[in-house]
Amino acid sequence: MSSLWEYANPKKFIETAQRVLPWVAGLSVICLVGGLAWGFFFTPDDYRQGSTVKIIYLHVPAALMAINAWLMMLLASLVWLIRRHHVSALAARAAAPVGAVMTVIALATGAIWGQPMWGTWWVWDPRLTSFLILFLFYLGYIALWAAVEDDDTAADLTSILCMVGSVFALLSRYAVNFWNQGLHQGASVMRAGALAGDTQERVSNVFAVPLFVCIAGFVLLFVALVLLRTQTEIRARRMRALMARERMG
Repeated sequence: MSSLWEYANPKKFIETAQRVLPWVAGLSVICLVGGLAWGFFFTPDDYRQGSTVKIIYLHVPAALMAINAWLMMLLASLVWLIRRHHVSALAARAAAPVGAVMTVIALATGAIWGQPMWGTWWVWDPRLTSFLILFLFYLGYIALWAAVEDDDTAADLTSILCMVGSVFALLSRYAVNFWNQGLHQGASVMRAGALAGDTQERVSNVFAVPLFVCIAGFVLLFVALVLLRTQTEIRARRMRALMARERMG
């Protein structure tokens, strides 16, 4: 039985990623096109929110991936700090721009939804504020990688930053539970009883089923982009190492 740590070998990782990537990318396109078309064109308007409710097919998956991308970066950073596997550090670096874009999509779609629902584009709600801070951590993480020339030192520093930023990733997910005075609604999809049994604040199945298809599409898209970008980071690291040897030789 092969060990998971085999994929810490850059050559092994690239070979595996090249085999898996077409399938993951293809499934992501199918889920995204199918889920978004289903949600936007074949679901009814909500009796209170009207057609505005359909923004959940972009907002909810993007918000979930913005948070979980950072948590994936945290896991990869911990692997780097403990095992010193370069692929894990490069995977965390590869995921950061993808997570940042997901955060922007979540913030933008949330503002578009909030204007007609709350009467304003932005409020300093606990979840929104922690989400904005999470986005700033994404920018800081990317900037720190770019600012430090030595890759190992950059990986160490960004791993520490990632651990600190994880506090805001968790706050973004659970802020509504911590501070009840916020305008943002509680969890109505990603919780036990959201589809059956518990009818309190749950999303109707007519909206929830295409939403889960969209979430699957965003997850697969994230995986595909991280696999692609990690391969690029590995090759870029090899290129920098070769150039450094040439300068020394």
